[in-house]
Amino acid sequence: MSVDATQPIATPRRTPQLAQPTQKPTASTASSFEPSTSNNLSGRYTSTSSYKLSSQSQASTSSSSTSLSTLKDSLPVPENPILYDYSELCAATNNFLSKRFNPTPSSSSSTPSWRCTLRGKDAVIFQRKFRVKLSTPELRQRLSTLCRSHHTSITKLLGACVSSDYAFLVYEFVSGASLAACLRNPNNPNYTVLSTWASRMQIATDLAQGLDYIHNSTGLNVNLVHNHIKSGSVLVTEPHFNARLCHFGAAQLCGETDSYTHLDPNPKSRSEIEAVEGPDPKLNRTSSRKNQFEGVRGYMSPEFQASGVATQKSDVYAFGIVLLELLSGQEPFKYRTSVVDSAQAAIRHGGLRTWVDSRLKDSFPVEVAEKLTRLALECVHVDPDQRPSMGRVSGKISKLYLESKFWSDNMRVPTGISVSLAPR
Repeated sequence: MSVDATQPIATPRRTPQLAQPTQKPTASTASSFEPSTSNNLSGRYTSTSSYKLSSQSQASTSSSSTSLSTLKDSLPVPENPILYDYSELCAATNNFLSKRFNPTPSSSSSTPSWRCTLRGKDAVIFQRKFRVKLSTPELRQRLSTLCRSHHTSITKLLGACVSSDYAFLVYEFVSGASLAACLRNPNNPNYTVLSTWASRMQIATDLAQGLDYIHNSTGLNVNLVHNHIKSGSVLVTEPHFNARLCHFGAAQLCGETDSYTHLDPNPKSRSEIEAVEGPDPKLNRTSSRKNQFEGVRGYMSPEFQASGVATQKSDVYAFGIVLLELLSGQEPFKYRTSVVDSAQAAIRHGGLRTWVDSRLKDSFPVEVAEKLTRLALECVHVDPDQRPSMGRVSGKISKLYLESKFWSDNMRVPTGISVSLAPR
């Protein structure tokens, strides 16, 4: 119930009385209550306490507005996605005759790439073939949507270019080495820069959070699938061994996945799209399936091998393989033996300590390593419905990261202790 402040209250109530000053304020006292020259109150002060509150409120409001304006000015200006002209890319790469960029020198990359400078920025260009050709307006719309996604564990997409049946995707260059090169160096198999358990847990945590962001936290009305999860697509940076996912947005911009938006509840299967829009309409469904997708041996889930349709569950499967690589240092598939089979055997027969990468020199928390291995095996379950979501995976890995940090802090050599070897 509102009451007019200028009228006396009708019902008798006990109200707190303000203490009346016994004497008029002196000149020195009045100066402490003197308002600024811009706020002229005609020399009237009905209550010193109320004036203090109002001045404090004004000061707080002014401080808040100043801090907000400062924060707004410090934020980077969002950049519009760029559709580069083909001639611009030719000029930056010497007509694509420059030496190709390969973050994994030990293996030949199937995706041509070049490092160059575009519009004053150090960038990397990847050439990919269209699976389903997109029109320029649709490509621009998808590019605009994808460029609004930012995460510290994802390489930034700068723009794209279309030439004939190929898409050239431009990413920000980040200095580092691929996870595959860090784990397996053919010149020195006994050495790895990831020689500590903390470094490997940092990479696992960054990858889980980055993929969880792509699947669940972009804030866009799209159902994103990465479709290029492998150790060769993970960039490890120094000095803290942070990890970044490369090739973000390639599946959507090159038409590799049908699950781009939530607006189409019944998307066509990949085989139907290829049968209609494939390069040769005479190909039947079986033969067209051989040309409908590309995958890396060892990272493809069973349902992806059968249908060629990339989903978030197939991303989870590939992430589980990378996690097993990170733990064991082994290749996904070698000599007819997969890293999944060796991990299952280690869990089943209790040989986890010998299965974990020996270059860690047996310095790791066994319980955490076992939990992480079991989580990776859940990710590579044959049934996609039995695989966890990346939100659940990221939460579990973050918890294991904290347990590993607690273990690492307790394993440090205590300081302030002197040791003497002299005889007593």
